[in-house]
Amino acid sequence: DPDDGEAIRADHALMRAVAVGEEGAFARLIAAEAPKLTRFVASILSDLSEAEEVVQEALLRLWKQAESWEPQARIGTFLHQVAYRIAIDRLRRRRPHVDIDGLDDVLEDEGPTPERHLAQKDDGRVVQAALDKLSERQRTVIVLAHFQELGQAEAADIMGIGEHAYESLLARARRRLRALLTGRDVEGQREGRRT
Repeated sequence: DPDDGEAIRADHALMRAVAVGEEGAFARLIAAEAPKLTRFVASILSDLSEAEEVVQEALLRLWKQAESWEPQARIGTFLHQVAYRIAIDRLRRRRPHVDIDGLDDVLEDEGPTPERHLAQKDDGRVVQAALDKLSERQRTVIVLAHFQELGQAEAADIMGIGEHAYESLLARARRRLRALLTGRDVEGQREGRRT
Protein backbone atom coordinates (compact mmCIF):
# COMPACT_ATOMS: atom_id res chain seq x y z
CA ASP A 1 0.00 0.00 0.00
CA PRO A 2 1.69 3.26 -1.13
CA ASP A 3 -0.13 5.32 1.53
CA ASP A 4 1.32 3.05 4.20
CA GLY A 5 4.83 3.60 2.91
CA GLU A 6 4.30 7.34 2.92
CA ALA A 7 2.91 7.23 6.47
CA ILE A 8 5.87 5.13 7.66
CA ARG A 9 8.27 7.66 6.09
CA ALA A 10 6.42 10.52 7.81
CA ASP A 11 6.65 8.66 11.13
CA HIS A 12 10.38 8.12 10.55
CA ALA A 13 10.86 11.85 9.92
CA LEU A 14 8.96 12.62 13.12
CA MET A 15 11.13 10.19 15.11
CA ARG A 16 14.29 11.79 13.66
CA ALA A 17 12.96 15.17 14.83
CA VAL A 18 12.36 13.70 18.31
CA ALA A 19 15.87 12.18 18.33
CA VAL A 20 17.58 15.51 17.57
CA GLY A 21 15.50 17.29 20.20
CA GLU A 22 13.35 19.37 17.86
CA GLU A 23 11.08 21.41 20.07
CA GLY A 24 7.50 20.19 20.04
CA ALA A 25 8.13 17.02 17.99
CA PHE A 26 7.41 14.59 20.82
CA ALA A 27 4.48 16.72 21.99
CA ARG A 28 2.97 16.43 18.48
CA LEU A 29 3.48 12.68 18.58
CA ILE A 30 1.80 12.43 22.00
CA ALA A 31 -1.12 14.59 20.87
CA ALA A 32 -1.63 12.35 17.83
CA GLU A 33 -1.26 8.97 19.53
CA ALA A 34 -2.11 9.22 23.25
CA PRO A 35 -5.92 9.66 23.10
CA LYS A 36 -6.66 6.54 21.02
CA LEU A 37 -3.96 4.56 22.83
CA THR A 38 -5.51 5.50 26.19
CA ARG A 39 -8.98 4.40 24.98
CA PHE A 40 -7.49 1.10 23.82
CA VAL A 41 -5.71 0.34 27.09
CA ALA A 42 -8.62 1.55 29.24
CA SER A 43 -10.91 -0.89 27.43
CA ILE A 44 -8.53 -3.74 28.26
CA LEU A 45 -7.91 -2.77 31.88
CA SER A 46 -11.28 -1.11 32.68
CA ASP A 47 -9.33 1.50 34.63
CA LEU A 48 -8.56 4.92 33.15
CA SER A 49 -5.82 5.94 35.59
CA GLU A 50 -4.02 2.62 35.15
CA ALA A 51 -4.43 2.98 31.37
CA GLU A 52 -2.81 6.42 31.52
CA GLU A 53 0.17 4.91 33.39
CA VAL A 54 0.52 2.22 30.71
CA VAL A 55 0.37 4.82 27.93
CA GLN A 56 3.06 6.90 29.67
CA GLU A 57 5.26 3.82 29.94
CA ALA A 58 4.74 2.97 26.25
CA LEU A 59 5.53 6.56 25.22
CA LEU A 60 8.64 6.55 27.39
CA ARG A 61 9.85 3.35 25.70
CA LEU A 62 9.29 4.99 22.31
CA TRP A 63 11.14 8.14 23.35
CA LYS A 64 14.12 6.05 24.49
CA GLN A 65 14.22 4.43 21.04
CA ALA A 66 14.05 7.69 19.07
CA GLU A 67 17.71 7.69 18.04
CA SER A 68 17.66 4.08 16.85
CA TRP A 69 14.13 4.09 15.38
CA GLU A 70 13.84 1.89 12.30
CA PRO A 71 10.61 2.40 10.35
CA GLN A 72 9.34 -1.18 10.13
CA ALA A 73 5.81 -0.19 11.15
CA ARG A 74 3.78 2.86 12.05
CA ILE A 75 4.49 4.58 15.36
CA GLY A 76 0.88 3.91 16.36
CA THR A 77 1.30 0.18 15.69
CA PHE A 78 4.46 0.07 17.79
CA LEU A 79 2.77 1.94 20.65
CA HIS A 80 -0.28 -0.34 20.52
CA GLN A 81 1.98 -3.43 20.63
CA VAL A 82 3.95 -2.15 23.62
CA ALA A 83 0.86 -0.92 25.48
CA TYR A 84 -0.95 -4.21 24.78
CA ARG A 85 1.91 -6.25 26.28
CA ILE A 86 2.14 -3.98 29.34
CA ALA A 87 -1.65 -4.10 29.85
CA ILE A 88 -1.77 -7.89 29.56
CA ASP A 89 1.07 -8.17 32.08
CA ARG A 90 -0.89 -5.97 34.48
CA LEU A 91 -4.05 -8.03 33.96
CA ARG A 92 -2.19 -11.23 34.71
CA ARG A 93 -0.73 -9.75 37.90
CA ARG A 94 -4.12 -8.66 39.19
CA ARG A 95 -5.91 -11.99 38.64
CA PRO A 96 -8.11 -13.48 39.91
CA HIS A 97 -10.34 -10.43 39.56
CA VAL A 98 -13.26 -10.49 37.19
CA ASP A 99 -16.31 -8.69 38.51
CA ILE A 100 -19.20 -10.22 36.58
CA ASP A 101 -21.80 -10.31 39.37
CA GLY A 102 -23.81 -7.39 37.98
CA LEU A 103 -23.91 -8.73 34.44
CA ASP A 104 -26.36 -11.57 35.14
CA ASP A 105 -28.77 -9.20 36.89
CA VAL A 106 -28.72 -6.82 33.93
CA LEU A 107 -29.11 -9.48 31.26
CA GLU A 108 -31.39 -12.06 32.89
CA ASP A 109 -34.60 -10.03 32.50
CA GLU A 110 -34.39 -9.81 28.71
CA GLY A 111 -37.81 -8.61 27.59
CA PRO A 112 -39.44 -9.87 24.43
CA THR A 113 -39.76 -6.46 22.77
CA PRO A 114 -37.22 -5.28 20.19
CA GLU A 115 -37.22 -1.84 21.83
CA ARG A 116 -36.02 -3.29 25.12
CA HIS A 117 -33.39 -5.35 23.32
CA LEU A 118 -32.05 -2.28 21.47
CA ALA A 119 -32.10 -0.16 24.62
CA GLN A 120 -29.95 -2.74 26.39
CA LYS A 121 -27.50 -2.91 23.49
CA ASP A 122 -27.16 0.87 23.55
CA ASP A 123 -26.47 0.91 27.27
CA GLY A 124 -22.74 1.48 27.60
CA ARG A 125 -22.61 -0.16 31.01
CA VAL A 126 -24.10 -3.37 29.65
CA VAL A 127 -21.67 -3.41 26.75
CA GLN A 128 -18.70 -2.73 29.04
CA ALA A 129 -19.86 -5.45 31.43
CA ALA A 130 -20.09 -7.88 28.52
CA LEU A 131 -16.65 -6.82 27.25
CA ASP A 132 -15.24 -7.35 30.74
CA LYS A 133 -16.56 -10.91 30.71
CA LEU A 134 -14.66 -11.75 27.51
CA SER A 135 -11.18 -13.22 27.75
CA GLU A 136 -8.42 -10.63 27.46
CA ARG A 137 -7.66 -11.71 23.86
CA GLN A 138 -11.32 -11.55 22.81
CA ARG A 139 -11.78 -8.15 24.45
CA THR A 140 -8.63 -6.85 22.75
CA VAL A 141 -9.64 -8.07 19.29
CA ILE A 142 -13.10 -6.44 19.64
CA VAL A 143 -11.57 -3.14 20.73
CA LEU A 144 -8.99 -3.17 17.92
CA ALA A 145 -11.60 -4.01 15.28
CA HIS A 146 -14.40 -1.71 16.39
CA PHE A 147 -12.97 1.12 18.46
CA GLN A 148 -9.39 1.74 17.33
CA GLU A 149 -10.05 2.17 13.59
CA LEU A 150 -7.14 -0.10 12.71
CA GLY A 151 -6.90 -2.34 9.69
CA GLN A 152 -6.88 -6.10 10.08
CA ALA A 153 -3.17 -6.52 9.27
CA GLU A 154 -2.16 -3.83 11.75
CA ALA A 155 -4.44 -5.20 14.49
CA ALA A 156 -3.11 -8.74 13.96
CA ASP A 157 0.42 -7.35 14.15
CA ILE A 158 -0.36 -5.60 17.46
CA MET A 159 -1.57 -8.88 18.94
CA GLY A 160 1.38 -10.79 17.50
CA ILE A 161 -0.76 -13.24 15.53
CA GLY A 162 -1.38 -13.95 11.85
CA GLU A 163 -4.29 -12.41 9.98
CA HIS A 164 -6.12 -15.75 9.70
CA ALA A 165 -5.85 -16.30 13.47
CA TYR A 166 -7.00 -12.71 14.02
CA GLU A 167 -10.09 -13.26 11.79
CA SER A 168 -10.95 -16.44 13.65
CA LEU A 169 -10.49 -14.83 17.07
CA LEU A 170 -12.58 -11.83 16.00
CA ALA A 171 -15.40 -14.09 14.79
CA ARG A 172 -15.43 -16.03 18.09
CA ALA A 173 -15.27 -12.80 20.11
CA ARG A 174 -18.19 -11.27 18.19
CA ARG A 175 -20.29 -14.41 18.70
CA ARG A 176 -19.50 -14.47 22.41
CA LEU A 177 -20.22 -10.74 22.84
CA ARG A 178 -23.52 -11.12 20.98
CA ALA A 179 -24.42 -14.08 23.22
CA LEU A 180 -23.54 -12.10 26.35
CA LEU A 181 -25.61 -9.13 25.22
CA THR A 182 -28.64 -11.30 24.50
CA GLY A 183 -28.27 -13.43 27.63
CA ARG A 184 -27.54 -16.60 25.67
CA ASP A 185 -23.88 -17.26 26.50
CA VAL A 186 -23.93 -20.96 25.62
CA GLU A 187 -20.73 -20.67 23.59
CA GLY A 188 -18.85 -19.16 26.51
CA GLN A 189 -19.79 -22.16 28.62
CA ARG A 190 -18.54 -24.48 25.84
CA GLU A 191 -15.33 -22.58 25.09
CA GLY A 192 -14.43 -21.85 28.69
CA ARG A 193 -11.16 -19.94 28.77
CA ARG A 194 -9.75 -21.54 25.61
CA THR A 195 -9.35 -18.23 23.77
